[in-house]
Amino acid sequence: MIDYFETKEHPVTRKMVLEAFRKVKANRGSAGVDGQSIEAYELKLQENTYKLWNRMSAGSYFPSPVKEVEIAKKSGGIRKLGIPTVQDRIAQQVVKAHLEPKIDSTFHNDSYGYRRGKNAHQAIQSAMKRSDRIAWVIDLDIKGFFDNIDHELMMKGVRYYTKEKWVIMYIERWLKAKVRKVNGELNQRDKGTPQGGVISALIANVFLHFVFDRWIDKMYPNIRFERYCDDIIIHCISYKQALFIKGKVEDRMHECKLELNESKTKVVYCRNEKHRESYANVSYDFLGYTIRPRFCPTGNGLKLLSAACMSRASKKEVNDKIRKMSIRKFRGNIQSLAKAINSKIRGWIYYYCRFHKWTTFDIWRNLNQKLISWVRSNKRIGKRKAISWLNCVYMTQPSLFAHWQMAPPSKVCR
Repeated sequence: MIDYFETKEHPVTRKMVLEAFRKVKANRGSAGVDGQSIEAYELKLQENTYKLWNRMSAGSYFPSPVKEVEIAKKSGGIRKLGIPTVQDRIAQQVVKAHLEPKIDSTFHNDSYGYRRGKNAHQAIQSAMKRSDRIAWVIDLDIKGFFDNIDHELMMKGVRYYTKEKWVIMYIERWLKAKVRKVNGELNQRDKGTPQGGVISALIANVFLHFVFDRWIDKMYPNIRFERYCDDIIIHCISYKQALFIKGKVEDRMHECKLELNESKTKVVYCRNEKHRESYANVSYDFLGYTIRPRFCPTGNGLKLLSAACMSRASKKEVNDKIRKMSIRKFRGNIQSLAKAINSKIRGWIYYYCRFHKWTTFDIWRNLNQKLISWVRSNKRIGKRKAISWLNCVYMTQPSLFAHWQMAPPSKVCR
């Protein structure tokens, strides 16, 4: 039997491509510039994966342009995503699956984003514990990070980790792939990597591993930080040290052709409640939570501790999503409605109820009010009768809606 290594220039197997497809399918996602959905791609799976394998293994695969999509940021403004085609996502997954296991173990322990065994909750937990012990924080914001990654520096980091020509070649091609703008224009890209690509988070981690993690460890080994991709929190023992480190980080970013967003980067005092009024910034937002000192119950009574609660921006984002569900217009019975929205509710519960879940109460109250509106519209009854009807449903089916475990309608529908 002839081994594929003997007949192909690059070590990509059909098994690698098929496994990559399964991963891309599980992650779902919308169509790219060619309009082809995952479902449509799967209709001719053997033919499509064979073509991709043949091209990747021969070195003749070239990516299509990425499709630009605009989404609203929590903090206001627009974030631009670059959506590759299904075929390009599969190709990127092939390279990611090959490269990631070789480099992930070399990343810094305080790097939490898009890594196996690491998550946002761990980063938040670490930030809270360190804020209890270390009074000052630098809340860093890198201006347009994904859009401004320097390609030459990026590839220098990739080449540090691998000498495999096929991996280097395809990452370079993805970095240089054109962008189909929202207005239809086709633009060449000479810097940045589009958010939305399968490979983007991995190579962004490679970039900041050298630009920030290793640099700060070498230059200031006593400084502690948490980094979740480009969201970075730095802990300092004094205001003077915080200003000094902030200046040095700013210089480092300029060296690496990035810059801090001055309006969003701030120095925060986050330890002693008694002196909070003396400082402009006494809390910071990190990964959807606001961290600030609160009096929390302990075994020895109330104690001032850094606590993470769902941020205002996150609440606004979730409430906007609830509004866009158009629950009042849903056609079907209440069991069908629960089935339609429970997956999203469980996602919010999982993420935002990890710390101080009582701060999410407003979200569930709003959701229950939307359910009351649906009952009124569906049953054509008044508000009081609708509340009574919903409470009867709760009494017989208390787990029907995922959020009822924390906020039953009887407590919030008044």
